Amino acid sequence: MEATRTLPWDWYPGTIPDNVVLEDDTYIETSLSFKLYRSQLPVGLRLGKGSAVYKDTMFDLGSRAQVKVGEYALIHGARIVCDAELKIGNYALISWQVVFMDTYRLPFDIAKRRKILEQASCQASRYPSADVPAQPIWIQDNVWIGFDACILPGVTIGEGAIVGARSVVSQDVPPYTVVAGNPARIVRQLEGGRRQVAEGRWQKVGGSEHES
Repeated sequence: MEATRTLPWDWYPGTIPDNVVLEDDTYIETSLSFKLYRSQLPVGLRLGKGSAVYKDTMFDLGSRAQVKVGEYALIHGARIVCDAELKIGNYALISWQVVFMDTYRLPFDIAKRRKILEQASCQASRYPSADVPAQPIWIQDNVWIGFDACILPGVTIGEGAIVGARSVVSQDVPPYTVVAGNPARIVRQLEGGRRQVAEGRWQKVGGSEHES
């Protein structure tokens, strides 16, 4: 990143916000990812060592939101809707079109929702907003989330878990499990997952061999 907080390879004429902290060897493909970034915290986003954020990722952060991305995590085209906190652990793999939302941004009450939509139609930004609660999301180390999955408010996904493509995750996911479906359910246990990470060698995981 340049002293002007621009990216020398960027096709979009934007900048990286001042309260985004980049550790060593981080990579951001384009500043377009911050078009909806509004965090006013001293540190709104921290990207860990060796982490990467690729094209089509969008940081839709509210004024009090904070996102922390761990070391060597990869985010490829995710939509991050955050008004409280999202933590993504080390070596996490986030596939394209994954949605994280720690808030629904609008109330479930129909009458209240109608009023907010009417008010938004009169605003220049046409951006509906409401004071609704947010619940932090925690993605622990070594998690793999498949494409088009949706992670809902308050969810914790345990270490080494895998979320199948197009799953909707509304409840916590235990470590070293595979979940899939809408709503997501446990479909498989990853036997030996903890040993695989701790020992750093080839292990049998679900009947096939993988390297940590």
